[in-house]
Amino acid sequence: MRFSHSPLIARVCRAKKQTDVSLKIKKSGSSKLQNNLCQQSHAQKEWVIVDAENQVLGRLASKVAKLLRGKYKPSFTPFEDCGDNVIIINAEKVVLTGNKLTDKLYTRHTGYPGGQRHTSPAAVLKVHPERVIEHAVRGMLPKNRLGRAVLKNLHLYAGTEHKHEAQQPKVIDLNSLN
Repeated sequence: MRFSHSPLIARVCRAKKQTDVSLKIKKSGSSKLQNNLCQQSHAQKEWVIVDAENQVLGRLASKVAKLLRGKYKPSFTPFEDCGDNVIIINAEKVVLTGNKLTDKLYTRHTGYPGGQRHTSPAAVLKVHPERVIEHAVRGMLPKNRLGRAVLKNLHLYAGTEHKHEAQQPKVIDLNSLN
């Protein structure tokens, strides 16, 4: 298919025996596109500590999910893991509002017929207090391989001690975040 935008381009194309003239049309100005998307190899990942003591579970989980995704950074990229590594301490002291501690139910299935199991947050907090926060944060992340990769950057501890002192994490007050 031949396009004749100008006689000069048509002559050049005939001389070089090219059939598509649109290859010879050059745009004016800079051809480089600028963007501020971050690549995972260039991401500035930081280590932050969040204290969950007397924090409401849903509000804590939504802000931690934003930190994990990197939505507070100006170089946020929706398809890359460019968020921070988050350490949550005092997971056992998280607060659920209303009657959710006893009335809410976590449902799972064993994989066998009739294997549907229900547990309340009160029962889960007694045995594995970090799983309540993990379940809430997982529900606020994408349900794909990116969500699973981002969730690996979440480190939960029931008490005040954690094993990430070598990373020199900085303490963040969640109430100051939007």
